[in-house]
Amino acid sequence: MAAFHVMAGAKGEFTRPEVRKIGIADLMDALRSGLDDFREKPSHYVFLCLMYPIAGIFLVMWSSGADLLPLLYPLMSGFALIGPIAAIGLYEISRRREQGLDSSWHHALEVRHSPALPSIVAVGLMLLVLFVAWLIVAQLIYAMTFDEAGLTSISTFLSDVLTTPRGFSLMLWGNLAGFIFAIIVLATTVVTFPLLLDRDIGAVAAIDASIRATLANPGPVALWGLIVAALLVVGTIPIFAGLAVVMPILGHSTWHLYRKLIAPAYPNRTP
Repeated sequence: MAAFHVMAGAKGEFTRPEVRKIGIADLMDALRSGLDDFREKPSHYVFLCLMYPIAGIFLVMWSSGADLLPLLYPLMSGFALIGPIAAIGLYEISRRREQGLDSSWHHALEVRHSPALPSIVAVGLMLLVLFVAWLIVAQLIYAMTFDEAGLTSISTFLSDVLTTPRGFSLMLWGNLAGFIFAIIVLATTVVTFPLLLDRDIGAVAAIDASIRATLANPGPVALWGLIVAALLVVGTIPIFAGLAVVMPILGHSTWHLYRKLIAPAYPNRTP
């Protein structure tokens, strides 16, 4: 019964929410609204996102050895693939603030009581599978390009990557593969988690809505992906600490982007 709920929603029906067309101005407005949510009670949101930079630092430390060094970049870039999972609590805060409810930080944990939790978990597992698949592909590309026996130090590795033909080949094919994974995640999750928090329609229906929203707005959604990528890069520069600010702003902004991309279930009611 739970699996069926994940597939089709609480009422056993496959719902297809109406998708709207948006423009660049809508993206900017979503970012402004997300920033406004963040400024309302920033200490709460920084607390929620501390896990993200801490996890990022852990990944760097874990990969600092020579044997794991080739996975450092795939781990750092691929970690963004599971970013939507980390932002679930932020969507809930924005949802509550939008409705005039108490938006204290502890309400972010109330996602665990959501009737759509099985669907949220299912989509989260999908992202984890994609994350692992990206790491495997990245390792295969490295293995086909480099002789691992020649990796003796970090400086040697960086020199090979940045100054040799095989290093350029590694960057080309690695970034191309990463780009493909990023497109898949963006298209399938741009509104999926906010939609599931807002309406218990099932994981498949939510992913379907996200893909339709992407296809209806290829330019704005692509620009949104670039904005997210750029801000995540900026957030990682000061030893990942910037993610404690970047992540909540992006999380809240994603909620407002969802409101713009998906028409309300009841048109005569304020979202």
